[in-house]
Amino acid sequence: MESLNPRLWACSSSRFFLSKAFKSSFVVRLQEIKSFKHSIGLDIFISDSQFPLFRKQRYINNCSLGRLASRMADYDGQTVAVDLTSGNMIFEPVLEDGVFRFDCSGNDRISAYPSLSFIDAKVRDTPIMNKKVPLYIPTFECAHGKQIVNIELPSGTSFYGTGEVSGQLERTGKRVFTWNTDAWGYGSGTTSLYQSHPWVLAVLPTGEAFGVLADTTRRCEIDLREECRIKFTAEDPYPVITFGPFASPTAVLISLSHAIGTVFMPPKWSLGYHQCRWSYDTDAKVLKIARTFREKGIPCDVIWMDIDYMNGFRCFTFDQERFPDPKSMVNDLHRNGFKAIWMIDPGIKHEKGYFVYDSGSEKDVWVKKADGTPFIGDVWPGPCVFPDFTQAKTRLWWGNLVKEFTSNGVDGIWNDMNEPAVFKMVTKTMPETNIHRGDTELGGCQNHSHYHNVFGMLMARSTNGGMKLADENRRPFVLTRAGFIGGQRYAATWTGDNLSTWEHLHMSVSMVLQLGLSGQPLSGPDIGGFGGNATPKLFGKWLGIGAMFPFCRAHSEMGTIDHEPWSFGEECEEVCRLALMRRYRLIPHIYTLFYKAHTLGTPIAVPTFFADSKDPSLRKVENSFLLGPVLIHSSTVPDKGSHQLPLVLPKGIWLRFDFNDSHPDLPTLYLQGGSIIPVGPPLQHVGEANLTDDLSLIIALDDHGKAEGVIFEDDGDGYEFTREGYLLTYYVAELQSSVVTVKISRTEGSWRRPKRRLHVQLLLGEGAKLDAWGTDGEVVQIIVPSESDVSHLISTNKEQYQARMESAKCIPGVEEISGQKGINISRTPIVLKSGNWILEVVPWIGGRMISMMHFPSGTQWLHSRVEVDGYEEYSGTEYRSAGCSEEYTVIERDPQQGGEEEALKLEGDIGGGLVIERQISIKKDNPRVLHIDSSILARQVGAGSGGFSR
Repeated sequence: MESLNPRLWACSSSRFFLSKAFKSSFVVRLQEIKSFKHSIGLDIFISDSQFPLFRKQRYINNCSLGRLASRMADYDGQTVAVDLTSGNMIFEPVLEDGVFRFDCSGNDRISAYPSLSFIDAKVRDTPIMNKKVPLYIPTFECAHGKQIVNIELPSGTSFYGTGEVSGQLERTGKRVFTWNTDAWGYGSGTTSLYQSHPWVLAVLPTGEAFGVLADTTRRCEIDLREECRIKFTAEDPYPVITFGPFASPTAVLISLSHAIGTVFMPPKWSLGYHQCRWSYDTDAKVLKIARTFREKGIPCDVIWMDIDYMNGFRCFTFDQERFPDPKSMVNDLHRNGFKAIWMIDPGIKHEKGYFVYDSGSEKDVWVKKADGTPFIGDVWPGPCVFPDFTQAKTRLWWGNLVKEFTSNGVDGIWNDMNEPAVFKMVTKTMPETNIHRGDTELGGCQNHSHYHNVFGMLMARSTNGGMKLADENRRPFVLTRAGFIGGQRYAATWTGDNLSTWEHLHMSVSMVLQLGLSGQPLSGPDIGGFGGNATPKLFGKWLGIGAMFPFCRAHSEMGTIDHEPWSFGEECEEVCRLALMRRYRLIPHIYTLFYKAHTLGTPIAVPTFFADSKDPSLRKVENSFLLGPVLIHSSTVPDKGSHQLPLVLPKGIWLRFDFNDSHPDLPTLYLQGGSIIPVGPPLQHVGEANLTDDLSLIIALDDHGKAEGVIFEDDGDGYEFTREGYLLTYYVAELQSSVVTVKISRTEGSWRRPKRRLHVQLLLGEGAKLDAWGTDGEVVQIIVPSESDVSHLISTNKEQYQARMESAKCIPGVEEISGQKGINISRTPIVLKSGNWILEVVPWIGGRMISMMHFPSGTQWLHSRVEVDGYEEYSGTEYRSAGCSEEYTVIERDPQQGGEEEALKLEGDIGGGLVIERQISIKKDNPRVLHIDSSILARQVGAGSGGFSR
C-alpha cells in the first residue's frame, strides 16, 4: 500500500486524495461518499467525455492515421439515428429453431458491429424462416451512450455462466464486468478477471434452461443482483442473442456451440499431467524435474518453460547460456515420454536489431497511438511494442514466427500477459485511445476499447494458426490467459494467478465449471496455487481434485517454495501419485468426452445439478461435479475428507467405485446408474498406451437393469479422425435372469478393432463389484450371485473401505508457515474490522491488502496492483517494489493500541540485510481514515550487501 499511485484515485474531482505523511505513511480519506460507488464502477478510469468513442464505423480500412479521428467518427459519412430510447427489443430468428436475435431498433440492427464470438458472423446477421416467437422478450433503455438490457425470468430461476468468474457457483446477487484484466491474487468478489464471456445460463424452475449472449466486445456489465433478472449494460448498439428455453442446460450449451463453435480437439497427450513453475531457469533443471518424475513413478506428460528460457525476455529467443541447445533438451524430454510447452507473450522488445522487432516494424504490424506512432509500454523485456492481431497481415506474420519457433522441438505454446497486460499503467493495460487497424470483417479501424477483450483470443488464434503452418498433421496445443467467448476454438485456458489458499482451492471447482458453462470446457487452475506457499495438505487435496479437471497443471510463482508433487513429504507424494494414476486410468473416458465436446458441443465437467436440473437442492452444490456420468465428491476443507462430508446425490442410482486407491485426501467417485465408462491401465505418460492394452469397462446398471457407454479411439493426434480414421464403439449391458450380458451395439469409423482383452467390472454398491474377462468385440457375460451373496459382498466391501480409510496415512495437517519469526499464522487472510472499514490482509504474500470494504457505501476495493514512483512489481526482479511478493511475518496485532481501534504490524525480509516493516491501523477518533505506515529498516547491512541497491 505504500505504493499507491495518486492517479488511481483521480477519476473524478474531490472524491479522494492521498496525503504523504512521515515515514512513507499514506492516508486514504473518504471525501464524497455518495460519489464513491460511481467512481469505481464501469468507467473508473476513462469516461466518454475524455476520449471520444467512435461507435458507428464498421467498415473503415486503410485509414490514414493522421486523419483517423475524424474519419472514424463519420461511419462512412452516414449518421445513424436512434429510433427509441426505451421499450421492448425487436427480434428475428437466427441460426436454428429456438434462437433469436434482439436489437433496440431496425437501425441498430444495421449498425451493430460484426460478431467476433460467432464462428461465422453472417449467421448472426441472417434471419431464418421460423414462425415461432420468443417466450422471453428483453426490454431496453438507451442513455448516455449506454444500452441497458433487462430480461425478466420466472421466480425460482438460477443463474450460471458469465465466464471466468470467482466466487460462488450460483450467480444470483453477483455483478461482473467483462474487461480482461491482469488480476493477480483475485478474490471471491473480484469483478473483472482475465477473460470476457458476456453470457448467462439461466436454469428455470421447471428444469428447462435459457441462455443469453450480449454480443459485444466492449466493456459490459452483467448484473445479476436482482433475483430472476438479467441486466446487461454496454456501449450501444449491440444485439442480444437468446437460446431456448430448451429442455436441459446441455441442450442450451449445444445450441450455443452451433453459434460460437466447439472446443478444438486436443492432442491426447495434453490430457495428461502438466508440471510448470516460474523458475525452471536452466535446461539442466528442466531435465532433472523430468527425470525425478520417472524415478518416483509419478505420471506426467508435459514440462513447461516460463519466461526463464528467453534471452532477456525477448520472445522467440533462447538464452544461450541457460538454454544453449533447446532442440537437444527437447529430444531428451521426448525420449522419456515428455512434451515441452514454451511461453510466448505479446510484448515485443522495442529494440532495433532484434529480429522480431525489425520484421514487425518493416511490415507495420504494431498497435498505434492516436497520433499514428507505435504504442510503447513496459512489460518483462522493458519498453515493448504490441502486435495488432486485428489485421490479417499481423496474424500471418506472427504465425510465421511461431512456425519457425516450433522447429526447435516446441510441442505447445503458452500465451500469457495477453489481456494485454502493461506495466506502469494505472489501468494495467494500454490506453483505450490506442488504434487497431482491424480487418473489415472484424469491425474495421477501431480504438482499443473496442478490441481490448478480444486481443488475447486473436493472439491465440494467430498462435494456433502458426502451429498449423509448422505441421498440418499435428493438432496445435495453445494455452491462453486472456480470452473471449468463442476462444475455445483456438486454445485451452487456465484460471490465472490464483493463491495458495483453501478459498482458492474451493473456488477453482466453480471457476472451471463456469468456464465450461460458457463454452470453454478445456480449463483448470494452477494446482497448488500460483502465489504463496502451499502446505502439504493443501497441495495434495488440490491435486486430488485437479486430477479430475479437464486440464490438469500445477504451476507456481518464483520465490515460493517448490511445488512439485514430491516437495511436501512422503504422505503428500503418495496421494499425488494415486491421484495422477487415477487420472491416467480415466483418460480413455476423458478423451471420449472431448471427442463428443468437439463434434457435438456437449460439456465435459459440469455442476452436479446437470444430472437433474429440476431438483433445486442441487443448484448450489459446490463440493461435487460431474465428468460425464462420473460424480466427483470432493473436500476443499483441511480437516475433513470427502467421505466425512455430507453427500448430496441426484436422484437415481449412484454407485461408489475406485481403483483400490481410496484415500481420505482424495475425492470419492460415483458412477450413475445406466452408465458404462472405459478405463485403461495405469501409465506414466499417455505415449505408453497401446491399442492392444487391456480395456476395462466399469458398469452401473439402472433401475431397469441396463447400461450403455461409448469409447472413442484414434491416433491421439492429427486429423485422420475427420476422415473416418477412428473407432467409436458403443457398448450396452443388460441384466436378464441373473446374467449380465455386455456387448457392442454399434460402431463408427474405419478402424479395425484391435485384438485385446476386455475386462468387465459390474458395480454392486459400496464399492463392491463383480468382474469377468473376455475378448473385445465378443459377448461377455457376468453371472450375478444370489441376493444374499450380493448383500454379503456389499457389506464386506463397506467394512474394508472404512478400515482402509481409517488406516490410511493422511497428509499432515500443518497449516502454519514454518521458519518465520513472530506469530505463527494460518493461510487464512487476517481480517481487520473497525469503524467504516473491513480489510483482508494476506501476510504471506507481500503483506498486501486483498480486499477493502467500505460499510456506508457497500463498496469493495479488490486486489489492485499499484505503482510506486516508477517501481512496479511487474517491471522485472530488479525493480520489484519492496513488499509486493515477499513473505511477511505478523510481528504484532493489537486491537486497542495507542488510540487505534485496530492495528496490525508485519515485517518482510527484502534481502541485503534489509526488512520492510508495515503497520496498518484505523484510528479510534476518526474511523473513516485508514493508515498504512511503511519503513525500510537495516538489520544486517554489510559491505557489498545488495541492500544498498534495494
